[in-house]
Amino acid sequence: MARKQQNATQPTDVEPADFIAAVEHPVRRADAEVLLDLMARVTGLPPQMWGPTIVGFGRYHYRTDAGREGDFMITGFSPRKANQVVYILPGYDDITEQLARLGKHRLGKSCLYINKLADVDLDVLEEIVAGGVARMRENYETWPE
Repeated sequence: MARKQQNATQPTDVEPADFIAAVEHPVRRADAEVLLDLMARVTGLPPQMWGPTIVGFGRYHYRTDAGREGDFMITGFSPRKANQVVYILPGYDDITEQLARLGKHRLGKSCLYINKLADVDLDVLEEIVAGGVARMRENYETWPE
């Protein structure tokens, strides 16, 4: 049975390495290269572009109480002009202790905003990403592509 996709952001055929190589800001580009390696290692999954600016890893299927259903990446990041956005879906458990150790960041519902990776502890970021991926795998149907 085909799953109905309702997300505007869908996987594309663009190579993540090509996208990252084209990032103009040198710090964002270098940080994106680090995140690409970190997330591939932590997830064990290949990267894939989601829309024009998000590098995602894996997929999960969700179904909301309101009946909305679709597929989205398990985790990912986007080198934006203002900062790196690290997506940890579908939101946070209590990771207050890890966030206190992370370093300089801002928090969204399901993402971290990091000005530059030099501002954070990469080991703690790895813990947060790994924890988010584990939660996704425990709570959703997931697959690697």
